[in-house]
Amino acid sequence: MKFNRHHLINFGLALAIFCVSAGISYATTLFLYQKPSSSTNQNSISSKTEIKIDTSAPKTEACPLNGAMFTKAEKDIWSQRRPLFVMIENHVDARPQSGLDEADVVYEAVAEGGITRFGAVYYCNIAAHDTILGPVRSARTYFINWASEYNYPLYVHVGGANCSPADPNNPSATCKTDKRVQALEQLEQYGWGGSQGNDLNQFSIGFPTFWRDYERLGHTVATEHTMYTSTEKLYQYAKTERGWTNLSPSGKEWAANFKPWQFKDDAPAQARGQVKKISFEFWPGYKDFDTTWQYDPQTNSYLRFQGGEPHKDRDTDKQISAKVVIVQFLKEEGPVDSLHHMFYHNIGQGKAIVFQDGQAILAHWSKPNREARTIFTNSQGQEIKFNRGKIFIEGVPAGNQIDY
Repeated sequence: MKFNRHHLINFGLALAIFCVSAGISYATTLFLYQKPSSSTNQNSISSKTEIKIDTSAPKTEACPLNGAMFTKAEKDIWSQRRPLFVMIENHVDARPQSGLDEADVVYEAVAEGGITRFGAVYYCNIAAHDTILGPVRSARTYFINWASEYNYPLYVHVGGANCSPADPNNPSATCKTDKRVQALEQLEQYGWGGSQGNDLNQFSIGFPTFWRDYERLGHTVATEHTMYTSTEKLYQYAKTERGWTNLSPSGKEWAANFKPWQFKDDAPAQARGQVKKISFEFWPGYKDFDTTWQYDPQTNSYLRFQGGEPHKDRDTDKQISAKVVIVQFLKEEGPVDSLHHMFYHNIGQGKAIVFQDGQAILAHWSKPNREARTIFTNSQGQEIKFNRGKIFIEGVPAGNQIDY
């Protein structure tokens, strides 16, 4: 079955988008940060620790993010925290990434110039161990919209789209960035900044919470592909330096105002479908970001490929997998300003396809406002119950072709 779209992209303009954005990011980070010593990088990366609890105990506790089952000891840990929502890049020079394999929920959408980015949510699966995350990149408006569904999560990023002046030598000059995509200003507007907020912007946080590693892939890469952190370092900093635990700015426990999706157990083998392969592109001609999900009937899960290669985690060497894959069609608009920022509408409603149990469910998504939960319903208007486990949401431009 196919969903078709006549989606024409000017490749010259797309290349300009990438070059402008990458140049600005590189110049900014090179100016603000000096390359750390190799010994500092190595010490940071080798600091991964295990939390001493028995994860082999009965798994009786459901994760509120994706319904996966965990031990009581793991729940005791995560219930004292809020989720982490981490911006992780997907440029070819950032692959393979660290930590995507450990996320509870992952969002993907184009960030700039046909290059996608991930918003990875960590809460339950990393409760019993520290996980390296990266490369961490900048904030985008539509990812903030997704993050807002998690009731003031700890939002982790390195800067972001902001009100860039038309003349760098004249800060009072008119902004070049369209107001709709001024991510850093939006974080302040939403109350995420400051001591009572939830914003973990690396620009205000130094070593050892964040560090750069120029040789992580065995060769030197550009500065913008080198920022890393870890789940325990982030939680430790949030607690000791900001006083952020499981309480939202309102003073209520995080879970009190969080609306979970509905979950179910896997369908029995005889009730599963025959949809074995899902494939699509984000922008025509950008083959490195073409995505395929391959259904594995033995585990009733989906294995991820990108650019024709298995998508693996750098530190675990595991291929990224998911129990549920959701293609969420988003209205694409842009470039919306002279800096070539794109804007994707994930507030409102639209079409989707939910893949689970070897089946494809034609769906509808709805998110009435920024903080509302995105709800996926079937053709009868009933909320879809998801299989327990990692959920991967692909924010694809509306009308793009999905082959399955």
